[in-house]
Amino acid sequence: SGDLIEMSNSELLTVEPLDLQFPFELRKQISCSLYLTNKTDNHVAFKVKTTNPKKYCVRPNTGVVLPRSTCEVLVTMQAQKEAPSDMQCKDKFLLQGVTASPGITAKDVTPEMFSKEAGYLVEETKLRVTYVSPPQPPSPVHEGSEEGSSPRASVSDNGQASEFSFQRFSADKVEPQEGTSEFYKS
Repeated sequence: SGDLIEMSNSELLTVEPLDLQFPFELRKQISCSLYLTNKTDNHVAFKVKTTNPKKYCVRPNTGVVLPRSTCEVLVTMQAQKEAPSDMQCKDKFLLQGVTASPGITAKDVTPEMFSKEAGYLVEETKLRVTYVSPPQPPSPVHEGSEEGSSPRASVSDNGQASEFSFQRFSADKVEPQEGTSEFYKS
């Protein structure tokens, strides 16, 4: 059935989130957690690869998720000296998972276990990296930038918004009434 094919994408490990969101700040090291959940009754060995290994530190980058349990992987982005112009990030991560023998520990995990050539069934989950803007402190120019778009302006004066905008654009013909002065503040 069609369902099985879709599911096969994550039979071993469910990864959350699939989008690593870093609140980007210059010259600041930023970390993000990945949670790997093993939905099977087997041990699952995993390995994390990235397209940009110099930029990220992944701990642990290989390991074992015990049956029916979740393991946290911490991805740390090194401090960046410059921001990408469009705040887009092209970096990607690949999480590989394979069923491993019971009793295996993280230090038993070898690169050979993830060799498709050797016939192992390697499950791969691709992860994207996105930059989100860090919360900004309220800026002092807030008042001016809200001009005209602030909900207060449109509903004040008994909701006569049309009259308001009329006054605003033809202030030389109409006596400004009380309350419009807030529009003229620089």
